[in-house]
Amino acid sequence: MKKRTVKIGIFGGYRGSSYYKNLMANNGEIVAVCDKNEKYAQKAKDMLGGDVAVYTDFDHFIEHEGLEAILLSNYFHEHAPYAIRALERGIHVLSECTSNGTMAEGVALVRAAEKSKAIYMLAENYPYMLFNQEMRRVFEGGTLGKLIFAEGEYNHPISPSDDLDYYISLCPSSTHWRYALPRSYYITHSLAPLKYITGATPKRVTAFAAMDPVPEEKDRLQRGVPERAAIVLTQNDDGSVFRVTGCAAFGHHENSYRICCKKGQMENLRDHSGNVLLSYNTWDAPEGCEKPKLYHPELADKDKELIGKAGHGGGDFFVAREFLDCIREGRRPAFDVYFATNMASVAILSHRSLLEGGKPYDIPDFRKEEDRLLYENDTLSPFYGSDGSLQSISPSVIPDYHTLTEEGRARYDALVKKYEEEKAGAAK
Repeated sequence: MKKRTVKIGIFGGYRGSSYYKNLMANNGEIVAVCDKNEKYAQKAKDMLGGDVAVYTDFDHFIEHEGLEAILLSNYFHEHAPYAIRALERGIHVLSECTSNGTMAEGVALVRAAEKSKAIYMLAENYPYMLFNQEMRRVFEGGTLGKLIFAEGEYNHPISPSDDLDYYISLCPSSTHWRYALPRSYYITHSLAPLKYITGATPKRVTAFAAMDPVPEEKDRLQRGVPERAAIVLTQNDDGSVFRVTGCAAFGHHENSYRICCKKGQMENLRDHSGNVLLSYNTWDAPEGCEKPKLYHPELADKDKELIGKAGHGGGDFFVAREFLDCIREGRRPAFDVYFATNMASVAILSHRSLLEGGKPYDIPDFRKEEDRLLYENDTLSPFYGSDGSLQSISPSVIPDYHTLTEEGRARYDALVKKYEEEKAGAAK
């Protein structure tokens, strides 16, 4: 039986455009796209057809007639205020990448979600990678026993401005969120798979910086913080410990996960093969599993062909399907507002731990009003606000690092402007 059509709006046309096919494949109808950059509005019309409404203003976009749900794919740390406005109007929310940029926003988001009849879901795609789904299946089968320790790494080094078009597209100015992103903040890709696989929830966090300051080069685009990774440890509600990174930049580009339990362990290989290694202690091994097993999981899914074409190892398709199915079935998603704000709290508070040399922080449970009261006015942020507000906490343990000074920021902006002027001149 054909699934009911859900009318969806996309807020943020750059990343949002990569979800068009996955949403439509799950009988989502994209009726409106909003982006402050008009070229992404035009791209939406080119990709979706002339019937789609385009906006450059969220106030008008959110009032689009018949709008049932929105995908938030705007700037990384600015989702919560828009999610709250949608939830207050009874519009379902799929939020792409982190739920809240400050602790106060996390409190406000949870309160809004609890009052709303609409669904809130975090669009976190890495748990749906096939090897992570296989580790969840095996763990839930019980043969590995109780969880003791798990590791998650999202390792994403980027070439230092060799491809200037790509580099500037990622970070067009020194006030952009990527310019001085704290290493712990982009934590969902390393932490969410572990939470999904094991069901464990972080309750306490500590973190340390892995450093690599680089020399200042005045004629070269340089951005970023001197930390290469935030090494984050969490104590969880089941007594286990996670070790995760945020968006790290050491070694080679990869994402890897490992769960260590009482009877054995399981991990995906770091060679991009998609293979997993399952090992048991010889005295605890199920019959026929005495030796380590290296294998590639098989995908058994009715939408296998569509999943194979989707981004992030098929994860983007699973996200779209789950969100729309939750709307139609009236059920709460696994990656709900509590799942999302727990991860955001780990990201934010682990950065504060890093700045304070590893000081432990308790992770609040935003189901509890007493925990919300502790953070409802906590607006500390390492980002420049779109309203022109300044950073209120350092993005780095070295606050006077050369890219973070006023001079360093001005130099970056001047070099970007010079490159774009030269490029425009060459095109004439």
